[in-house]
Amino acid sequence: MVCWSDAALDLQVDVDDGGVARLSFLAPSAAGQRRGAKAPAEPPAADAARPSVPGLPLFDVLVAGSGRQWAGRRYSESVVGNRMRYVSHDLQEEGPWSLLQIALQDPVTGLAAIVSYRRLTDVGVLRSSVTLQNAGDSPVTIESVSSFLGSGLAGPGGDLRDVDILWAENDWQAEARWQVRGFREALPELSSHAQDGRSRGLLALTSTGTWCSGTYLPMGAAVNRQTGHTLLWQIEHNGAWHWQVGEHFGAPPTTSYVSLLGPTDIEHHWRMTLSPGESFETVPVALAISNDGLEDAAGKLTQYRRVMRRRHDDHRRLPVIFNDYMNTLNADPTTERLVPLIRAAARAGAEYFCIDAGWYAEPGEAWWDAVGEWVPSKARFPDGFPQVIDRIRAEGMVPGIWIEPEVVGVRSPVAELLPSEAFFTRNGERVVEQDRYHLDLRHPAAKDHLDRTVDFLVGELGIGYLKMDYNINVAPGTDIGGLAAGVGMLEHNRAFLAWIDSVLDRYPDLTVESCASGGMRIDYASLSRFQLQSTSDQEDPLRSPPIAAASPLAIPPEQAGVWAPAQPMMSDDLIAFTLCSAMLGRVHLSGHLDLMTSSQQKLVAQAITVYKQIRADLADALPFWPLGLPGWTDPWLALGMRGRSATYVLVWRREGGATRQVGSEVWLPLAPSHTEAHPRLLYPQDGALLDWNTTNGELCVSLPRCPSACLIAFDTALPARPRTEAVTTGGEVWGSRRVR
Repeated sequence: MVCWSDAALDLQVDVDDGGVARLSFLAPSAAGQRRGAKAPAEPPAADAARPSVPGLPLFDVLVAGSGRQWAGRRYSESVVGNRMRYVSHDLQEEGPWSLLQIALQDPVTGLAAIVSYRRLTDVGVLRSSVTLQNAGDSPVTIESVSSFLGSGLAGPGGDLRDVDILWAENDWQAEARWQVRGFREALPELSSHAQDGRSRGLLALTSTGTWCSGTYLPMGAAVNRQTGHTLLWQIEHNGAWHWQVGEHFGAPPTTSYVSLLGPTDIEHHWRMTLSPGESFETVPVALAISNDGLEDAAGKLTQYRRVMRRRHDDHRRLPVIFNDYMNTLNADPTTERLVPLIRAAARAGAEYFCIDAGWYAEPGEAWWDAVGEWVPSKARFPDGFPQVIDRIRAEGMVPGIWIEPEVVGVRSPVAELLPSEAFFTRNGERVVEQDRYHLDLRHPAAKDHLDRTVDFLVGELGIGYLKMDYNINVAPGTDIGGLAAGVGMLEHNRAFLAWIDSVLDRYPDLTVESCASGGMRIDYASLSRFQLQSTSDQEDPLRSPPIAAASPLAIPPEQAGVWAPAQPMMSDDLIAFTLCSAMLGRVHLSGHLDLMTSSQQKLVAQAITVYKQIRADLADALPFWPLGLPGWTDPWLALGMRGRSATYVLVWRREGGATRQVGSEVWLPLAPSHTEAHPRLLYPQDGALLDWNTTNGELCVSLPRCPSACLIAFDTALPARPRTEAVTTGGEVWGSRRVR
């Protein structure tokens, strides 16, 4: 038995009579203490008799020639995974982390494995990965290997009938739309007799290609509505992935499971042969575990993300960025168009000014298929591109620029200058996607080309902010070198991240934003390196709130870039509404501020001033959702942030579908009763009325005009509201939170 615990988390691994190690318990520590699992970790005695225990093997691995024990598509019952024998385990302390590594070996193929569990001390988050090595004498072909396999979705003593599975559908301009389905709705009980009711079913999500969030966020959750037991997971990979939940009928009781994987053979054309001595490490995954519902698990995962990412001063400062693209220059910059925007952005309080796409294309030339060379157009900037950069600096802002490093347009000279091996190919043909080729960052010529680009932009021009976009989705990958296409894809994904690391190693003060048509590559392989992530390319400010409100479940506020394209033709209410959407994240200001009236410019500047007053709190705040996670058409939406010294609540009112809220008021359950705190309106300075009921901890917000929004602050940090029993108003729920 291996028992591994701290103040937040209990994990137990048992070894059965056959020597198979099983993850028999994983829960918050309070439950673990009830089970007495706080014993020190000791290796099991080699000759000790141990009873069989419920639970699954520590990981699942499909090996060619072995297959599954039970026919189906489930990554939880492979022959080799169930044959892996415990060898040893090791415990280490690494700063804020504790590391448990368990060594296993298959006696038939000689395949060896190290299952690595990293625990962020006293937080309640587990990080998991698996390393395989061929310790035998013959090649072994791997078709899939899980990064994590665990059971007990309902929690200790819980009932699967009370469990909801959550996931987020993701699309261009419609990101982070969280959905919910009951576990028993998706996977009904088949029989009251175990021998007649062994399920083959599963509920699964798959992402293919290089847009890791092009269809779904690489996340999911299982929430027990009655007990609050929650597993919230993320797959930390900038490419293909798969997760599934299901149920086993073996020896009673029934065992539910979650399996988290990177690329696989069936879903992604990933199939790897390990020669003797060769090894492979899976993509890492992380799970937040809580007994207090989804919001608490989200807070734990947010804390984990802040610890595991690369340290950078941007995470503390949260500078305001003006970008000329959204509903403004739209990839058609010139000196003449940029100069008035630069002046107006500086007056509004912007600290970075980013020149977006098109700066390299000749006037009248399509910018899309000309990308790749990254040389400024002389016709667009007749006095020279450096003159524009100098003007940005003269206004007190840091210059930024947009690039799309991984692609080369079919009309770009680079398409012929680089060797064919520097591009994705399949069956000897160069991969083309929407008039672009795709660089393969494993090839030194591709990497050298991008290094020269960055050295020119950052080293010579003095650019301090790079917006790295990515606007195509290539699947299943590249088969150069005779590899399976999914293997080539994974190797490129990792080479790209290594290149980003090398850029930031050379230029540690550089701020780099990750963008992929907005939010098509939201993952914590990328965000452990990049300082910011674009949440969406949504152009309609009335459609932005549900994306902005949901994004903190996937991205901490200090990394979540939200467009705020305020325009002179907007009403004051709509300008404030547009700006509010970004004020609990990272402000990506845009719009023709240069054409606004003085009163409109003042309204924009007021928003930026307020943002600068609260951003220090946002850098370590934890999110909550007073009205539940937002629905796409909800007329009322709310997002909260609990900082160290204050709590902030953002409320939007817009036209929408049917809702239980009526008229121009909404009641927000924010805190326990008799909370000593007082709300005040931060922005805009009029248009909203507040009524704070300290008896029940609810805030009534009145917004008479529609659309409108407001930002509210409590100058003391509000404690979390106690979890209540489930309600059945307005759709699916968990706890007291609505889920659309």
